[in-house]
Amino acid sequence: MTQAVPTVDLPNGMKMPIIGIGTYRSTPAEIKLTINTALECGYRHIDTAYLYQNEREIGEVLKEWLDSGRIKREELFITTKLPIHANRAEDVARFLDKSLERLKLDYVDLYLIHNPVGVKGKDDDDFWPLDEEGNVTLDLDTDLESVYKGMEKLADSGKAKAIGISNFNSKQIERIMKVCRIKPANLQVELHAFHQQKKLRKICSKYGIPVCAYAPIGAPYKAQERKDGSPILLEHPTVTSIAKRLGKTPAQVLIRFLIQLEIVVIPKSTKPERIRQNFQVFDFKLSPEDMSALDSLDKGESGRIFIFEDVLKGISKHPEYTFHIPV
Repeated sequence: MTQAVPTVDLPNGMKMPIIGIGTYRSTPAEIKLTINTALECGYRHIDTAYLYQNEREIGEVLKEWLDSGRIKREELFITTKLPIHANRAEDVARFLDKSLERLKLDYVDLYLIHNPVGVKGKDDDDFWPLDEEGNVTLDLDTDLESVYKGMEKLADSGKAKAIGISNFNSKQIERIMKVCRIKPANLQVELHAFHQQKKLRKICSKYGIPVCAYAPIGAPYKAQERKDGSPILLEHPTVTSIAKRLGKTPAQVLIRFLIQLEIVVIPKSTKPERIRQNFQVFDFKLSPEDMSALDSLDKGESGRIFIFEDVLKGISKHPEYTFHIPV
């Protein structure tokens, strides 16, 4: 019998497992082993996205587990996301249908607007449309309020049990709250000990919107890719000393830190042993002193690791670019 995972209550009454498996940058060749390993050790929350280009392989694994009776659909919590080249009201339903077909599911538990910025692709698979100078081809007519109303129709249809947002800033959240009929069930953002998003979390708390943290252990590969001496959260002395004293890995300490703050976490790994370790965070508890020490690591905005301009040159010219405001 697998371990029961604590859950976070969503505004619509659904329960979201507080830990899930992240699949960003998990290739089709890697993802089947990743999902099988995760399901075997007890994960029931899987986070993916149209843009990750691995929904089809995830769907194949889910079908095998469901068809064999090893798991029931109601035991799973599956999240996927509307891609930025479909940030138009008329495209919302069509792209969820494409994701459902790939995932081999009748519905997803949570469907998120992946990013507030819209871009113009040549076709459905033109994920990162670029102009001749290498800048992303922006859709400057992006209307977040109308896109969200399209999301609400999906919730009405039952194809998405819950809907939410990702990478939105405080002003964008406020705008959605003014027009929404169905409150966003979740906000997914970069969040870890170096970048704790305290002000944004306070706004979400005001509206009763649970938060999900991507990169909860600090995405060490991003710091390594930059080759600029960026600190790696997993190697910080405060983290490693707590881990050593408790007989846990630094990743387990960082994941547990966020879980004790009632933040949903979706650590990503393709290595079976790390996938198992990241799930083994319910047999210990951080002391108030440990929590305070980890809280003090917050660098605010300077702790942010994911710089969207690194991936999409010119994205900051879009009026809905998340970081036009600091929170």
